[in-house]
Amino acid sequence: MRRADRLFEIIQIIRRKGLTRAADLSAELEVSERTIYRDIQDLMATGVPIEGEAGVGYVLHDGFDLPPLMFKEPEIEALVLGARIVESWADPALSAAATDVIAKVQAVVPEHLRKYMANTALLAPEHTYMEPITFEMPDLRQALRDRRKVSFKYEDAGGTGSERTVRPLSLAYFGPVWLLAGWCELRVDFRTFRLDRIKDFSLTEFKFADEAGKTLHDFLKRDHTWRRGPSDNG
Repeated sequence: MRRADRLFEIIQIIRRKGLTRAADLSAELEVSERTIYRDIQDLMATGVPIEGEAGVGYVLHDGFDLPPLMFKEPEIEALVLGARIVESWADPALSAAATDVIAKVQAVVPEHLRKYMANTALLAPEHTYMEPITFEMPDLRQALRDRRKVSFKYEDAGGTGSERTVRPLSLAYFGPVWLLAGWCELRVDFRTFRLDRIKDFSLTEFKFADEAGKTLHDFLKRDHTWRRGPSDNG
């Protein structure tokens, strides 16, 4: 690995892992700890906001970023394919955001990568059918970001209706349906809901914090099928 590439990888590893020891960087990058110490000092000397010390570990200040000039070809493929999937399968607002991401990256990468992005033969054909959703999905994504409770009327598979207040935890797409996972206050338990069965959706004014037994991590530990197939148990 070239030294310039190694310096970039050091930044990315520390950004991804948080507090990182020189020994861990040494093992991952297959160089000596002495080399890592020298690289860290050089990065700090050029203004990269790394803090820490030998034997303790290093962290990167929030807000530091690098222009995406060093993407590898497989990383470009992952980025383009992911964005094209979002363009094809998400709601209009998220689809437009995916298009903007590609445009912004193309504007800053070197010319040879710009051409590679434009010609990458990884496609995500437009979906032929999606169960209709009657509310604005950006509102639900906003609730996920803000950790804000939502309320709605829900009709289960048997046609029984109910009113719910839910802590939204995760969204997943299993064509042709979108599912919401959350902590349901009516059932006092985790529940999953098909978005096409939700009516009268609204954001509440109530925010929530992590609470033992009610987090996304707790949900995923219990429901190992969440990433594998569509179902709702609302």
